[in-house]
Amino acid sequence: MRFPPSFIEEIKQRLPVSAVVGKRVRLQKAGREWKGLSPFNSEKTPSFFVNDQKQAWFDFSSGKNGNIFTFVMETEGLSFPEAVERLAGEAGLQVPQMSREAEEREEKRASLYDVMEMAARFFEEQLRAAAGSKARAYLGGRDLGLETQRAFRLGFAPNEKFALRDWLASKGVAKEAMIEAGLLVHGDDIAVPYDRFRDRVMFPIADSRGKIIAFGGRAMEKDVPAKYLNSPDTPLFHKGHVLYNHHIARKAAHDRGTVIAVEGYVDVIAMSRAGFPNAVAPLGTALTQDQLGLLWRMGDEPILCFDGDKAGRRAAYRAIDNALPLLQPGKSLRFALLPEGQDPDDLLRTQGAGAIETAIGAARPLAELLWTREYEAQPLDTPERRAAFEARMREALSAISDESVRRHYRADMDERLRGLFDIRRDRPPRGGGWGGPGRNFDRAPGGRFGGGASFASGLAAKASPGLASHPMFAARPSATPREAMILAIFARHPVLLERRIEELADLHLTGRDAERFRRGLIDVVGSEAEPEAIPGLMQRIGLTAQLAHLEGLVRPGDRWLLDPEANLSRVSDALRQALALHRRAVTLHTELKAAERALAESDDETALARILEVKTELADLDGTEADPDEAAAAAGSRSRA
Repeated sequence: MRFPPSFIEEIKQRLPVSAVVGKRVRLQKAGREWKGLSPFNSEKTPSFFVNDQKQAWFDFSSGKNGNIFTFVMETEGLSFPEAVERLAGEAGLQVPQMSREAEEREEKRASLYDVMEMAARFFEEQLRAAAGSKARAYLGGRDLGLETQRAFRLGFAPNEKFALRDWLASKGVAKEAMIEAGLLVHGDDIAVPYDRFRDRVMFPIADSRGKIIAFGGRAMEKDVPAKYLNSPDTPLFHKGHVLYNHHIARKAAHDRGTVIAVEGYVDVIAMSRAGFPNAVAPLGTALTQDQLGLLWRMGDEPILCFDGDKAGRRAAYRAIDNALPLLQPGKSLRFALLPEGQDPDDLLRTQGAGAIETAIGAARPLAELLWTREYEAQPLDTPERRAAFEARMREALSAISDESVRRHYRADMDERLRGLFDIRRDRPPRGGGWGGPGRNFDRAPGGRFGGGASFASGLAAKASPGLASHPMFAARPSATPREAMILAIFARHPVLLERRIEELADLHLTGRDAERFRRGLIDVVGSEAEPEAIPGLMQRIGLTAQLAHLEGLVRPGDRWLLDPEANLSRVSDALRQALALHRRAVTLHTELKAAERALAESDDETALARILEVKTELADLDGTEADPDEAAAAAGSRSRA
């Protein structure tokens, strides 16, 4: 039985190899691939690897390799048609019946690829011809030179009604094929179909294989109805299923371990020129679920980079709503908002590639942006408004379909809510997120017991010796090694302190010395000193001695991070990992307390099992820090990227 090539490709796009193989082979993440024991040979050391980006599996013990279809055929003894039918069902697709009509449609579809390729060459030639002088000047003004034009196959559609139509007709292309490809405007009230794209810079849109399936056109004049115009949906193109630059970004995303989604064609090109070839863009709409699926096949935590204006913020919030039902263990999003009123192209041309790298490096997790969205919705100055805020948070989390992810989100948000509405502390609450509360709160003088001390600490000062020995009043530790490392990194790298001050302000710390040092650092930044002046200010207000104490708590393998000359990009990555581990540890401690309370109240074996599970995960976290091998790499690369 024959199947349309487009149908086979659709199945492969919908089903990652790891999802198909993972039903028979226990896979573990290994860098950007997956590994497991061979299903074909008995072995103790994994020699079976899966690469979702390449849509392939490799078994080095048996010498076999292939795609999802060959895997099902090899492991289940199915024929190719049977494997296709099985996997089509898993992908939610109905197997097409290859009637004569279906074969004709498939042949027509194949011929449309040729038509689109011919149109792309026409637009490229027009850009280089005399008619394209204005378009070349426009592209040159945006620093999109000849090399960039060729790399992205940019072109120009002349300001003529029938230029493309007549040229394609001279090559033997039928009018009906041009219409089906979306190149001509037609209708009952249009006597003569005419070119859809006129007087526009043209951006070819390719599928995952690099075949051109549509175009986007940027108008040269300001007074046209649509500044950007995309091809309509065609047999080749459905804009909600495609990402611009997907075919190029796939390999770069695999090599770098992540993918970046921006808002438009020129933004993608700007990101590529800035050193981020792993950039893609949706096509004029909010990210759809299909597009999110494409992103997650390229990286576990895609970064969504939006323009720094209200529209960019709204786009980020819409992406959250689309992503929440689809979140899976290990699959999430991060968000990078650019400075107010700038997109990646603006930022590259005005401030250089370093500014883009800084914005990407400061990308925040989905959970933080969700918190910010609901926090900013209305004031929290009355009990009713605070209750409404909590209700909004819980309603948003109810959209998460995966039970495990939903449970962890609820634990995280419960911890944030306790921090925000904590009546046990005699100081304003800490908040979280971009533009949220808290940056100056931790600099407040602290309530009736002074120094920002907790209510329990104040009671301990007045308690009897017996009561004071209760664990409730036990002195907090100085700082954990991870807390000490995070604070010392901020202190030794003032640029990172400036970039990520909000994260420092929102950090939940257990150590009394760590908390005191954190408040001092925030005071230093609040003085609006330049980064190079921060060490001197720390010296004057007595933080240098505290820093020396904290640095003594840092694990030896992590102390390379404190070298002021260490590669800033590597340090930033290590800091981001440490902050994520720290937040995870805080969440786990919260879950541990809840499980311990449940065990005390009900003697439930489930609670006991959860306690053991959480303690195991905490132990694993304690052993996971910045890679000591980075020290050697950092020593060999002193440039402050």
